[in-house]
Amino acid sequence: MIREIVEIDRDKCTGCGLCAGACHEGAIGMVDGKAVLLRDDYCDGMGDCLPECPAGAIRITKRESAAYDARAVEEHKEEERKKQIFMRAMSLTPPVTGDSGHFQGCPGSRMQQFDRADKPDETENRDVRQCSELRQWPVQIKLVSPEAPYFQGAKLLVAADCTAYAYAGFHRDLMRGKVTLIGCPKLDDIDYSEKLTEIIRNNDIREVTIVRMEVPCCGGLQHAVETALKNSGKFLPWRVVTISTDGEILP
Repeated sequence: MIREIVEIDRDKCTGCGLCAGACHEGAIGMVDGKAVLLRDDYCDGMGDCLPECPAGAIRITKRESAAYDARAVEEHKEEERKKQIFMRAMSLTPPVTGDSGHFQGCPGSRMQQFDRADKPDETENRDVRQCSELRQWPVQIKLVSPEAPYFQGAKLLVAADCTAYAYAGFHRDLMRGKVTLIGCPKLDDIDYSEKLTEIIRNNDIREVTIVRMEVPCCGGLQHAVETALKNSGKFLPWRVVTISTDGEILP
């Protein structure tokens, strides 16, 4: 049948994953870091995903496709719910693959294990104490007050919370001399851009550093900061530092 259905431009897709989270039917999944329509009969053509895409990679088109199948959607959602329960019970996220063998969950939740040989403590037998570079509290974006005095004249570091665990030199190399804000766009049900806009607009911020993981869902954090910089009306120096899942700074 000919009907309205979602179409995703793979070349425009940045892999942020926001559309997949916005699709109530679970019709959109992430495959090899890009959003894809998993099955035509899962898509109702209503387009809830469209306003969530920061790259304009999604549109509604009319074409030959299978009819929307509400029963198939409910079965799919129930299957996904069971998987989530199992994953929580096992305290890990196993890879979910389709007929193609590709991972179809969020790339940021793909299970990985790194083979790190045990190394002797480099500070062993030395009178060395590593000091925290944290300059303020709280650090969660959703908890800080935009009127906090420490924002005046500050160099701002906005980081995905996983980065501090992945990158060993986080305090020394990235936090030193900066006011640090952290968050996770995948887990926090909040639009960071509004508060970040207020912080940047109403304070004398000197520069902004964004630290994100390489996984696509971290694109939501980067997008929020870029939106805030644009909406603030200010022209500030800013940069993006990307950390790989095995703990290295990517070029």
